[in-house]
Amino acid sequence: MQNKALKHRAFLKWAGGKYKLVEELQACFPESKTLVEPFVGAGSVFLNTDFDSYVLNDINADLISLYQHLRETPELYVDEARKYFTDGNNQAESYYKLRAEFNESTDSFHRSILFLYLNRYCYNGLCRYNQSGGFNVPFGRYVKPYFPEKELYFFAEKSQKATFTCLPFQQVMKKAKKNQVVYCDPPYAPISATANFTSYAKGGFGISDQEELAKLAAKISKNKKLTVIISNHDTPFTRKLYKSAELNSLKVSRSISQKGGSRKQVSELLAVYQGI
Repeated sequence: MQNKALKHRAFLKWAGGKYKLVEELQACFPESKTLVEPFVGAGSVFLNTDFDSYVLNDINADLISLYQHLRETPELYVDEARKYFTDGNNQAESYYKLRAEFNESTDSFHRSILFLYLNRYCYNGLCRYNQSGGFNVPFGRYVKPYFPEKELYFFAEKSQKATFTCLPFQQVMKKAKKNQVVYCDPPYAPISATANFTSYAKGGFGISDQEELAKLAAKISKNKKLTVIISNHDTPFTRKLYKSAELNSLKVSRSISQKGGSRKQVSELLAVYQGI
């Protein structure tokens, strides 16, 4: 198990990040050369594991584009991104101007720079798009957003071991091989029937997607003899969904209300499909 003092934080803020659950996840991973993540998000699991190689996928094209630019030109990326972390840009007027610039831009490198700025300056580090595909999270009003230079360089260095893709999760999972382990951290099912789901990529991730993911995990684990692990909220719905897997329930502190300072202990479920 990895020493807690050596854990590495992601350079992005990300709802549902797995930084606090890295040790529990590591205990579930079998010996394997490659980790496949169909929903990589901010990459906390990637950053805190030691596989020979990684297949890191996400349906959010802005996220994957950022990772690719950072891997290919880390010094240029960091130098350009730093320019946006100024007192002048920590104003609502500047933020909304740059958000509009991001939504109108078709230059992948420029968008990747602005994506980091928006992530660190927006409300609660949320990543949300409207039906037209426009980033629409409001200004966060922080005293001085942190520029994650150290974290950016660490990610860039480790990403030399990674292959990045922007594909539907089904395609990524179906390509998985016997000597690989698959870890899925999808957008979570609602804690309650009244909870709203906010999309971080155009199209969302609904109940039918949750059901398809569970069926596919069970199928490829059995047919390809590999381990598939899925994280989700611990609810009656998810327990029924993953009934053929080994289930482990964990408590994690997370902000689950609109008030960013309101943190409660919620139950997290790890469903492990053993490839035997």
